[in-house]
Amino acid sequence: MNSLARPDLEILRYAPEVVFITEADGRIVFVNDNAVKILGYSEAALLRMTVLDISPEEWRAVYAQRLASVVDVGVRELMEIRIISQTGQKIPMELNLVKMPNGLLYGSCRDISERKLAEQSLHQLTYYDALTQLPNRRALLKELQRCLTQHTHHFGALLVIDLDHFKSLKAVVGDALLIAVAQRLRAMQHSNHTLACLGGDVFVLLLEPGSPNLASAAELADLLAQQVNTLLKKPFVINEQAIRISASIGIALFNGDKESPDELLKQAKSAMDAAKKAGRDTVKFYNPALQSTLAARHELEQQLRLAIEQQQFTLYYQVQVDSQARAVGAEVLVRWPHPQRGMISPAEFIPLSEETGLILPLGLWVLEQACAQLKVWQKSVQLRDLVLAVNVSAKQLQAANCVAQVQKILLDTGTKASQLKLELTESAVLENIEDSINKMRALQLLGIRFSLDDFGTGHSSLQYLKRLPLDQIKIDQSFVRDITTDANDAVIVKTIISMSDALGLNVIAEGVETAEQRDFLEAHGCHVFQGYWFGRPLPLAAFIAALTPLK
Repeated sequence: MNSLARPDLEILRYAPEVVFITEADGRIVFVNDNAVKILGYSEAALLRMTVLDISPEEWRAVYAQRLASVVDVGVRELMEIRIISQTGQKIPMELNLVKMPNGLLYGSCRDISERKLAEQSLHQLTYYDALTQLPNRRALLKELQRCLTQHTHHFGALLVIDLDHFKSLKAVVGDALLIAVAQRLRAMQHSNHTLACLGGDVFVLLLEPGSPNLASAAELADLLAQQVNTLLKKPFVINEQAIRISASIGIALFNGDKESPDELLKQAKSAMDAAKKAGRDTVKFYNPALQSTLAARHELEQQLRLAIEQQQFTLYYQVQVDSQARAVGAEVLVRWPHPQRGMISPAEFIPLSEETGLILPLGLWVLEQACAQLKVWQKSVQLRDLVLAVNVSAKQLQAANCVAQVQKILLDTGTKASQLKLELTESAVLENIEDSINKMRALQLLGIRFSLDDFGTGHSSLQYLKRLPLDQIKIDQSFVRDITTDANDAVIVKTIISMSDALGLNVIAEGVETAEQRDFLEAHGCHVFQGYWFGRPLPLAAFIAALTPLK
């Protein structure tokens, strides 16, 4: 063994780092006090070991190679290593290793445990969602870029998963549901999947490229999406309460030819939006044709904003009659006669106004115009008893100033509140049932009436129906259409009429188009009707003119 000068050793013994001196084969010939203190071995035990004996087994081959390099070439080596303590802990160290003139190897090690913890913490914050502990958007895009770079001739898929109606559930279950969903999705994750959370209730599954065929890749992605939906539909138990959910899933396929990670994510989100618009609880694939649809939608949105500013809309009126064919009221329907495109269907612009929030100014304008018209009719013997039904959207009802706005319109126009009927859909009421009930009661105190529109097509339940301050239930036209030919629809309509009667509510049927439908409804206790058999939606002048034979 090469000799060491004793004074040199004494200086090293009290060095603040962990110091080793070894022979060329790694056998330890000197350790300082800090090595004994930090590693937990006795000095005698360490002097019977080589540096590889206190190295993790999986790293020994690499460490031996680096050690040999310093011995052969004599180049200083600076590297991060792990040293196993007497308790088995793998301590991260920064090693500075040099070959001394006498052929021995000198190594000083600095404990970098705190730095490593800080790096891990920063990495966690940078690449993981704080709530679910899943990879976040940044980590997903990084992994997606790797897939696009490495697999240019095989197809993969990106699935964006959005929980349906999560906002209405969040007040009840809080973040616990998101954590439970993450755990359930993680349990189904395979080695070729990357699961991520983009924040909120949006999750992503990346299916790594594996198929050279687009059709087979689409089948695999669709199968995975169906598995996700099936998995999520199993009840979650949160706070001792069973919660049932579904998801809208959008899928974008890729093979690395042209796509960027950001563009792929946009495509999958676009497909997910299409799934939500299709009724939720469904799966949609991205299609390039959808981009043109989105562009057209954007253009229509801009035109809709302009139309609201310029008040391009007009009101149509569809008569509502009793058993004697006498007009008792009308439903107000908004129409958009576009200056260049002509009449735009409500089926096109009403959903868009809902999605963009433009339904708020549009709905307010409709209500103002309807109340102003009621004020005019109050001066007419023929028209003063008519009740106008105005549709109110979920966003209008949820607005904090909903009651105040309606009250102001009544005061500004001088309209009799008893001549105004607000039509609400089940979905609008159920967005926030308690808030809806409070607002309806406040408006009812003003004298306003309420009709529940599209009844039977949503979450019809006596549990909430008996609590709502309603005056009327409107039977949806989808049931009326086939009541004389479809036994199921006939039973549904009769049940709705009987239930309404038991609750002391009036009932009106919409979509009546034949005398047979009217007669069926009349025979089973429905005595107020709306539909083409009695009159189509008409502009104001034509509507008033058509009332003459109905007096």
